[in-house]
Amino acid sequence: MANRLIGWALLGYLALILVFILAPIVSSFVFSFNAGRFPSLPWAGFSTQWYAAVLSDSAIRSGLINSLIVAACTSVIATALGFTAAYTDYRYTFTGKSIYMAVAMLPPNVPVMILGLAMLVYQSELSLSGALYSVIIAHVVYCAPFAMALIRLRLSQMDADLEAAAWNLGASQGQAIRHVIIPFTLPSILAALFLTMAVSFDEFAMAWFVSGFQETLPVRILVLLQREVSPRVNAIGSIVFLVTIVLAAVALFLSSGRRRDEAAPVPASSQRDAL
Repeated sequence: MANRLIGWALLGYLALILVFILAPIVSSFVFSFNAGRFPSLPWAGFSTQWYAAVLSDSAIRSGLINSLIVAACTSVIATALGFTAAYTDYRYTFTGKSIYMAVAMLPPNVPVMILGLAMLVYQSELSLSGALYSVIIAHVVYCAPFAMALIRLRLSQMDADLEAAAWNLGASQGQAIRHVIIPFTLPSILAALFLTMAVSFDEFAMAWFVSGFQETLPVRILVLLQREVSPRVNAIGSIVFLVTIVLAAVALFLSSGRRRDEAAPVPASSQRDAL
């Protein structure tokens, strides 16, 4: 009886936390369809005028395009770097490996305001700040550890003898990576692509420091809030949230997937044909 009460109490506590987190998001989404200018009850009526105003604003469209470009480039580069870092940690043992891992996983543990300021100073010294690629560089530094963590987790589930078997069958290290490592980690690679894209699309602190006049969509939201309390912010915020949650959901689905045939032994003849 006591365990059941504790269980119900924990579920209630979890429900309160979810309500506390999701209530502002839900209210923003609801009021984005309010015909009135101010978020108040009762509604002035249902309307999509604020979404139409958002889509007709050239500055917001430009910010959305910039965010999509940055997110796409960041996801590809960060996932590639994350894969190489994860494979290095999985395959090799070397002096200072613990330091290597600590440094590789450091960026997400640094407050984004500090990281953004550091990126601004560093890129200014190299004359790299104020452009769209400046945001991509900053986001790659921040997102690569997420990709590394996902892919390294997948590699930890791999039979260590698979790659050695490929070597014994005459494969080079590059061929083993191409035909054994990458197929096995493909679900995590795809998940890392979508996860890093979601993180990059939603991030604004570092983008605000280094983007200059190349505003991303989250930076544009901040600019709107500084100028006026506009109901368009609710519409933009809802769009950003929906895009981010869809990307994160796809990443979660892919990362939890498993290849049905990975547990089945692969005939030696098939491995020779593949290699």
